[in-house]
Amino acid sequence: MLVAQISDTHIAGWDKKAYGIVPTAEKLTRCVDHINQFDPQPDIVLVTGDITYTGLAEEAERAASLLSKLQYPFYIIPGNHDDRSILWSAFGGHACPSMDQGFMNYVIEGYDVRLIAMDSTVPGAPGGEICETRAAWLDERLSEAKEKPTVIFIHHPPVKCGVLETDVDGFVGADRLGDVIEKYMNIERVICGHIHREAHVRWRGTVVSTAPSMGMQLVLDLTLERPSEFVPEAPGYQLHKWTPEKNLITYTIYVRETDGPYLFERYPEADGPNNRVT
Repeated sequence: MLVAQISDTHIAGWDKKAYGIVPTAEKLTRCVDHINQFDPQPDIVLVTGDITYTGLAEEAERAASLLSKLQYPFYIIPGNHDDRSILWSAFGGHACPSMDQGFMNYVIEGYDVRLIAMDSTVPGAPGGEICETRAAWLDERLSEAKEKPTVIFIHHPPVKCGVLETDVDGFVGADRLGDVIEKYMNIERVICGHIHREAHVRWRGTVVSTAPSMGMQLVLDLTLERPSEFVPEAPGYQLHKWTPEKNLITYTIYVRETDGPYLFERYPEADGPNNRVT
């Protein structure tokens, strides 16, 4: 099973750029084209929030138009830049099968790995939250298939990652979520977005990982003292491969022009016993 993850697309309105600088729509187009041509083909694509730039309907409609070019089933969850009702109107049930108790929480079945979507957004706030209602819903869903390998996808990472977007924005109910997750041994990964960087951390018996933003990365400042800065970057996404050995392997892909590739075997002088590249 192969899952592609796109995150933090920040699609602005028609003929507009995010922050007036980043052509996120063009970057998403390149990202979608790359995924469509990838071999082997992904089974499914997950879009982990901050789909729009400011939550406007025209931004959601533009994003839906671009993502509709994917040749594989895709599913969305909201981020703090999104309005969940507007996303629902733009994408409909095919990309978000449920609005359970007012939240975009749902389960995707029928694959080797069970996928659970969690809505961590709080209207008008940058940080995440898992309230008692959402935690109870997740507990019920996990109890339905305790042995099935499971991945939870959620916009906000529920653990501090050493950047402003998690450490300052905060996550209300992180312990509540962690108490639920810790009850189950079959959760292979909690995959997130939000911080515009790739990061991985062990948490509550599983691993929390974040995907890079689709087109603009956060400047890493581990001092947490400088204001947040971003740099336009080549479109990036992640691939999560579930292997026959029952391992979940994550790869980060950047869609950029590069020199090469070159075949190792064409350069035998570099392939001595002490010079192997691999």
